[in-house]
Amino acid sequence: MTYDLIVIGSGPGGYSAAVRAGQYGLKTAIIEKDAKLGGTCLHVGCIPTKALLHTADMWSFANHAGDEGITIDKPTLNFPKVMERKNGIVSKHAKGVEFLMKKNKVDWIKGYGTIKGPGKVEVKTDKGTETLTTKNILIATGSVARMLPGLTPDPDFILTNVEILNLQAVPKSLMIIGAGAVGVEFASIFNRFGTEVSVFEAMPRIVPVEDEEVSKELERVFKKNKIRVETGAKCDQVQKTGKSVKMKVTLANGKVEDVEAEKLLVAVGRAPNTASIGLENTKVKSERGFIFVNEYQQTDEPGIYAIGDVVAGTPQLAHVATAQGMVAVGKMAGKPVTPIRRNRIPGATYTDPGIGSVGLTEAQAKAAGYKVKVGKFPFIANSKATILGSHDGFVKIVSDEKYGEILGVHIIGPEAFELIAEAVTAMEAEATVETMMSTIHAHPTIYEALGEAFNAVYGLAINV
Repeated sequence: MTYDLIVIGSGPGGYSAAVRAGQYGLKTAIIEKDAKLGGTCLHVGCIPTKALLHTADMWSFANHAGDEGITIDKPTLNFPKVMERKNGIVSKHAKGVEFLMKKNKVDWIKGYGTIKGPGKVEVKTDKGTETLTTKNILIATGSVARMLPGLTPDPDFILTNVEILNLQAVPKSLMIIGAGAVGVEFASIFNRFGTEVSVFEAMPRIVPVEDEEVSKELERVFKKNKIRVETGAKCDQVQKTGKSVKMKVTLANGKVEDVEAEKLLVAVGRAPNTASIGLENTKVKSERGFIFVNEYQQTDEPGIYAIGDVVAGTPQLAHVATAQGMVAVGKMAGKPVTPIRRNRIPGATYTDPGIGSVGLTEAQAKAAGYKVKVGKFPFIANSKATILGSHDGFVKIVSDEKYGEILGVHIIGPEAFELIAEAVTAMEAEATVETMMSTIHAHPTIYEALGEAFNAVYGLAINV
């Protein structure tokens, strides 16, 4: 049997591409080495972490319900039950992905796929090895957590995003190396669960891909919530004592400090999972494991495409992989497609307060030569934020003074990861600041803050 498409990897990018291929009538197979479909995002990434963040929100509410006039007598946290709920959500959606494969007539092949050349994929399964032929191959193998040199993850002391999601008790103390999205989300989770959390980041600021003012605001709120934050910090000499983890930290001021905690989470980024998938048998070009593609996700080997975390130069985000999958499959099927645009990709970090962003930061816009005009509106002036008791943060609009072009929108505050949707749509539609100023925003809502921020570009915000 010859397939029209074989997808290697069943994360959001891979399974979504397989569904779209099925919708287009392409004979499709998806190869997955793990026992369940869904990849990192569903099993040890996006979905379980957001489940825990939601529970952290609920726990925080339970402990402050008196502020709302609600009496909750001595709330208790049943952490094994929390993890059971998280696992149930993951299992439900894994079954959902399996259903989608059946619905769209996609063959699920359980095994490890290796490309043996153009149009050939070898699969090692429990039953042996077989070679499949196909017109197109889509590499969607994702990424794995990077580990510091000399360290090995273990379930008791040195954790990655995988091990920390299997804890059965809330640790008394937790050190986190790395303050990107993974690091700060787990800091936000366990801080609210009562863990003493310390975050160490080598870069000059936390969430370094965000606008500088967003980084400053998150650090301020973290410190207010008693999370220790050290930027410009170098961590080494990590040692397990049998009951805890110790390490040396060189702080930004040059001082060397011995630090210790019950657990250590290493969140220093992710490496592309391409080491043993057979790239050497093709003309596919890569660097440090990252694959080079054109705007249609095509590699240098005709008939081989790549999407998601393995692709050089694009953010390692589930929704990016999915969007790239739609482009790749559309190209294969001869359908009209719109390649993704880097400055239209939303970022979402689910801390408390949340972060949502799209487009250029203020610094990037200035570096690109734009004459920048900025509008900001604080959530403390938003009535719905007052109702929610969530006043931290702001909306920041970065625009081009000459034409009113929206260059970037950066939000930190309540539901920021939802609010960013309006900004992404506006930018995709090439709306101007003036267009958004005249767009009526319902009252009272949190998203009114966007309307106010667009007005603030010209000094016309009402409620400040």
